[in-house]
Amino acid sequence: MSPDAQLWIQTIALWQPMKFAVLFVWGAGDPVWLFVIKRLFLLMPLGAVALGYWASVLSLPTIIVRSKRRAFVGFALVTWWDLARATFTFWGGVFRFLLRLGISLLGALQMIAVGLWAVIQEIVLLPFRLIRSVGSNVLNPGVPWIAVGMTVLWCVFEATIFTYVMTSLVIDTLSNLAGTEMTEAAVRIPLFLFMLCIILGSYAVLSTWAAALRSGDWASIVKIGVVELVAMFVEVVFLYREFVDALVPWFAQHTSGNFDLGIAGTLAIAGVTWLGIRSLSWFLFASAGTPTIMAIIQGQGVGSRDAAGEHRLAFRLFSENFSAQLHKEFAWVGAEGERLLDAFIVPPMQVVAAALNFVTLLVMNRHILELPLESVRDFKDARSIVTGVRTRGAARAVKDDEPLPREAA
Repeated sequence: MSPDAQLWIQTIALWQPMKFAVLFVWGAGDPVWLFVIKRLFLLMPLGAVALGYWASVLSLPTIIVRSKRRAFVGFALVTWWDLARATFTFWGGVFRFLLRLGISLLGALQMIAVGLWAVIQEIVLLPFRLIRSVGSNVLNPGVPWIAVGMTVLWCVFEATIFTYVMTSLVIDTLSNLAGTEMTEAAVRIPLFLFMLCIILGSYAVLSTWAAALRSGDWASIVKIGVVELVAMFVEVVFLYREFVDALVPWFAQHTSGNFDLGIAGTLAIAGVTWLGIRSLSWFLFASAGTPTIMAIIQGQGVGSRDAAGEHRLAFRLFSENFSAQLHKEFAWVGAEGERLLDAFIVPPMQVVAAALNFVTLLVMNRHILELPLESVRDFKDARSIVTGVRTRGAARAVKDDEPLPREAA
């Protein structure tokens, strides 16, 4: 290429002014704050202006061969208008982004403060809501948890008493059988568990017998009645008898030492004691609590429906207001993040889209990107752009191939 042609190309392309403009905008020797401002506000618009100018210069010779010259010139002017508007939108978008960032940070701090206060409120009010939920479940028809708790506590209490009464007898018996001296620490825990199982089993037999009596099944009544008599005999002879024997010194103290119950009197008092304790505890709470305990042990479940057959509302760790507030805050975070992303990406993409429209106007005689862009959702996918170009090209080819009315005639 001759020097004269190269000089003309550089003159028409404004190569030297563009070079000086780029060096000025880059600001290599400027202070940090100055070259940061230059590069932020001027570098991208300068590149878009340069690309638009070069595309416009290349488009000028093609006006002669274009079929729609007026439309092309109009599109060129509109493209320059879009670039100017995109540039000012980009400059204003920087301040808009900073403002949106400040609003988002203040909103985030507010959300954190309100969230911490709400969490503290939930923690403080959690015991009260738990008590209200338990009270609601207790007052409404359903599982008799109070009766279950009282039955278990009574069995534990009774097992503790009989463990204390029977410890010495069991130690003597096991020591004679084993030939070694047994300690209380080694005996009391297994003895307590054994007593607890016996007492729970006694209430289980009594509950089954009561169910058989309600059903009127005499065969079951007789069989379970025999089992209940055996259970009463075991408890009276081995448990309540020891309890009565422990009270003999008290009886003797009030009879000047001339007191002897005998085996019949001891068993009679033990039997009456067993009947009185079982009757009082059965009619008060065991009749309602024992079937539930048996259902839990047997794996049948205790149910979670009320008298109307509807499911109860389960207790929630956090209240509905807190959950709704949490969902609201999450929705705000998503929406605010999208707005912040729009404020950050859309202004520079306006400039990029305006610059690309110069190239598409030169090559395709139309704009491929519609301006202005309002949000990230307005950005077209590359595949959709290519598909749109092909579709419009095919439609234009079909339109060009259609015969004129005179030819058709």
